[in-house]
Amino acid sequence: MNSRQQIILQMVIDTGRMSVVDLAKSTGVSEVTIRQDLNLLEKMSYLRRAHGYAVPLDSEDVETRMMNNYALKRELAEFAASLVNNGETVFIENGSCNALLARTLAEQKEDVTIVTVSSYIAHLLKETRSEVILLGGIYQKKSESMVGPLTRQYVQQVHFSKAFIGIDGWQPETGFTGRDMMRSDVVNAVLEKGAEAIVLTDSTKFGAVHPYTMGPVSRFNRVITDEGIKAAHSEKLQHEGLIVDIVKKPA
Repeated sequence: MNSRQQIILQMVIDTGRMSVVDLAKSTGVSEVTIRQDLNLLEKMSYLRRAHGYAVPLDSEDVETRMMNNYALKRELAEFAASLVNNGETVFIENGSCNALLARTLAEQKEDVTIVTVSSYIAHLLKETRSEVILLGGIYQKKSESMVGPLTRQYVQQVHFSKAFIGIDGWQPETGFTGRDMMRSDVVNAVLEKGAEAIVLTDSTKFGAVHPYTMGPVSRFNRVITDEGIKAAHSEKLQHEGLIVDIVKKPA
């Protein structure tokens, strides 16, 4: 994917739907070139083409989701990394914000050990000096994550001081929720360890609800999100004993 195609993908993700005509005007290339770019992006499963326009995929692919609000997610990852000390061992769950956190830790910290169930994160760090412990289990191909009873057992065998968790939804009535039963089960196994549990997510997840519970909320310690979170939601989380860190959106 070249830089123009990255820009096209970001515009489609940001708007939810973008016409070939508008994409051509925005990028300064011909509609023929845009159609070629869209064909390639569709073939790579980054978006879906329709007659005269393109729409994003509701994808589980980590790299695709990372492109959505990349600058903001990078800021969230930078803040989360500031909470980790040199020499610390941390668990980092699957997800786009968490992948950026893992890369930031590898760039900025010394002797950090990263425990993860994400093969994407492990691959991302293959050229770094960070120690990576990739837990085994059933391999979910779309999410590039390990799940299942074996993964639960491996979680019990390793120790870490902090766990960075991605979520799919939160509402006052439900607490934190996930869309995938097996990945949510792995999160619950991590929470049972009693390490400091930190939710790392952009504010779009607050107000959404999904079938599978992560928690209870009392097992979480902290939330790192952006200023898009509603004040009432932030206050509710703090009332339940969580620290809420609000990261400003980049200008």
